[in-house]
Amino acid sequence: MCGIAGIIANFEVSGFLCWALHTLQHRGQESGGISTYNSGTVHKYKGYGLVSAIFTNDTLSALAGKTGIGHVRYPTTGGSEQENIQPFNFMFRGHSLSIVHNGNLVNTDELRYEYEGRGHIFSTTSDTEVIAAILANEIIHDQTVDAAISFCMQRICGSYAVIFMLDGALYTFRDPLGIKPLCLGWFKDGGYIVASESVALDAVGAKLIRDVAPGESLRLRAGKVYSRQVMSASSPAHCVFEYIYFARADSVIDGISVYDVRQKIGALLAKEAAVTADITSPIPDSGTAAATGYAAASGIPFREALIKNRYTGRTFIMPTQAKREMAVRMKLNPVRGHITGKSVILVDDSIVRGTTSRRIIAIVREFGAKEVHLCIASPPVIAPCYLGTDFPTREELISHHKSVEEVRKAVKATSLTHISFEGLVKAIGLPCSHLCTGCLTGVYPLAIPGEERELRDIERIDPYKNMEA
Repeated sequence: MCGIAGIIANFEVSGFLCWALHTLQHRGQESGGISTYNSGTVHKYKGYGLVSAIFTNDTLSALAGKTGIGHVRYPTTGGSEQENIQPFNFMFRGHSLSIVHNGNLVNTDELRYEYEGRGHIFSTTSDTEVIAAILANEIIHDQTVDAAISFCMQRICGSYAVIFMLDGALYTFRDPLGIKPLCLGWFKDGGYIVASESVALDAVGAKLIRDVAPGESLRLRAGKVYSRQVMSASSPAHCVFEYIYFARADSVIDGISVYDVRQKIGALLAKEAAVTADITSPIPDSGTAAATGYAAASGIPFREALIKNRYTGRTFIMPTQAKREMAVRMKLNPVRGHITGKSVILVDDSIVRGTTSRRIIAIVREFGAKEVHLCIASPPVIAPCYLGTDFPTREELISHHKSVEEVRKAVKATSLTHISFEGLVKAIGLPCSHLCTGCLTGVYPLAIPGEERELRDIERIDPYKNMEA
């Protein structure tokens, strides 16, 4: 769960990258950074905190160049150390390589061991450096960049959307299952942008061209984009949680409006819950679109029972449980007149650990709610995610070891309803076979030791095939 962006254009790009990262801030709030390339020199700046705290007019002015990449980080692989803040920048054999990555590799340890045996000394604990090591090793041994990308994609396993600069040229590639989102846009003044979500393009005035296809590699010039299909899978496995929670509601992910999906989930959830109440209220912001759909379908008025402090981060992606719990009261405050003596439906995106839901319900009851019905826009999360989401162990997941009724009692809700799995798939509008639903089913789209796999055939394409414009 990170946000990445890369721009190559006819103008200075650092300010545009900063704006793009602002719109991707929901994907990572621990740290961020930008690297630019200008006349043979790589300029870089990165640090802890939100984008607005990291970059100033002075730091952006120092990031000269018409090519650049940026990153906002939420740590999964690799701890919260300074050296793990991206972009990573390397110099070797007269080349400069800067790289950013969103995703999570499942074979990091074995690849790190292999490349340490070849003499590579790793300076971070991030799987992104493993990707960089593979690319650099191939280029050192006189492989073309296209061949290096092909070889890298054949070696790494997991979810990945990667953008890198090599000597001022911009490249990007996406895993063959398309687990993590990545899209391409263009500037009318000349140039291209690649980013995790379409909202980043909107923010900088770029026009969305299309999503980067699963298994596709792009080489970007200021005036042209070269495309090559490196790998092909029998079907994609887009992360279902992008539609439920991760992506901004105003994004379009793999051709589908996230807001529309969430609104449809809410409408279907209303039919499945059949709860009688006085108001429908979202737990902002991730429950808002689903709550509007719920209210419209049920006829129960939409009212905000909770007001969000816009200057706090997303509690789910905070690094520790203690910080998540402390943030809830600071983040959300009830509207007393909307809930005192009322029966309230609270609509939220998911229940992961259960602690945040329990705390929110306690706050609403404290302000006089007569009943609190919790309606959730995802099926129960019962299994870990190995592909970039912070669901690391089954023990942390309340729905793994408790029934829906037991979870209801634990969070002290009057009732608890999850959208059905079938309802979720219907709302997204893609075949179930085109989604990664491992966290909901315990069945994963690629091989993970000790876990069940839903087989998808992945084919290697000729790495020396001519690239197409």
